[in-house]
Amino acid sequence: MTIRAVLWDVDDTIFDYAAADRAGMRAHLAAEGLDGLYGTVEAALGRWKELTELYWRLYEDGTGGTWQDQRRHRVRAFLDRPALTDPEADAWFGRYVAHYEAAWELFPDALPVLDLLAADYRQAVLSNSSIHAQEPKLRALGVRDRFEAVLCAAELGSAKPAAEAFHAACAALGLAPQEVAYVGDRPDIDALGAQEAGLHGIWLDRAGAGERPGLRRITDLHQLPALLRGDTRFGAPTTFG
Repeated sequence: MTIRAVLWDVDDTIFDYAAADRAGMRAHLAAEGLDGLYGTVEAALGRWKELTELYWRLYEDGTGGTWQDQRRHRVRAFLDRPALTDPEADAWFGRYVAHYEAAWELFPDALPVLDLLAADYRQAVLSNSSIHAQEPKLRALGVRDRFEAVLCAAELGSAKPAAEAFHAACAALGLAPQEVAYVGDRPDIDALGAQEAGLHGIWLDRAGAGERPGLRRITDLHQLPALLRGDTRFGAPTTFG
């Protein structure tokens, strides 16, 4: 069946989340006088990443409270201040967000490929985040108008790699899973999850981690148009059957 649409992950796929998060937290720690909180800035950055992943997983499975709660939990754990009030945690996180947003950037290959694909494919977003985070981000980055729809796990009630999340995005486009390709930076959650849901999963391996059996892989978005057209030099398996 012909591929008619490309469904996109956002963070670390078209948007350089890791770089922005690190730059934002580095600036925030300096502004708050917390450079030495964990001995080194690198250790603090590592702890922040660890807590972000932990509390997002708890939020996803319904045990971590609301979207705002998971942010507050991260702040209290990072500062080791469990008695921090909600307004205090919100204010601290808000100051961090200002630094984080100042560092927002698309990957250099994102905009050219989004525009190139627009001639032949419909495009939408499926993210394991919240619409409250992704809509403003995509608008600020100047690419919201490239996507027919932006769907996020927090509002859908299901998250990748669950088939329900991928199928909800296909339904929003009015297309069968076999007509949709999904592009994301995580091999299991994105590419394999999409593949098992009946979509054409494509792993964007920017770090060059290497081939994964059974997964279609690219290392740069400039390789995507050829792969969608059926030129499979950049990934495996060899066909979009």
